[in-house]
Amino acid sequence: MEWLATNPHLEIRKVAAMTEIFTLLHTIVRDGEEDHKKIGVYASEELAKQAMERVKDKPGFRDPRGYFTIDPSLLNFDYWADGFGPGDDDN
Repeated sequence: MEWLATNPHLEIRKVAAMTEIFTLLHTIVRDGEEDHKKIGVYASEELAKQAMERVKDKPGFRDPRGYFTIDPSLLNFDYWADGFGPGDDDN
């Protein structure tokens, strides 16, 4: 375990060791709208690629308007720890 403080205004908190995961997504564009399907979450990029190979010829996934992405992420990690957009102090 490791001690992390992401913002001096927040209390320090203890978090578990960060683990990388890989989410396999399929996106298809129909009539200008994107339709996303989460296929699965895997412990390695190689496992995500193997899953893509298993489904790429299945109905829906083989549509030429679609594409796959593998999105790496960390468990136990705050991606938006500092917020987003204009500051909260803006009135």
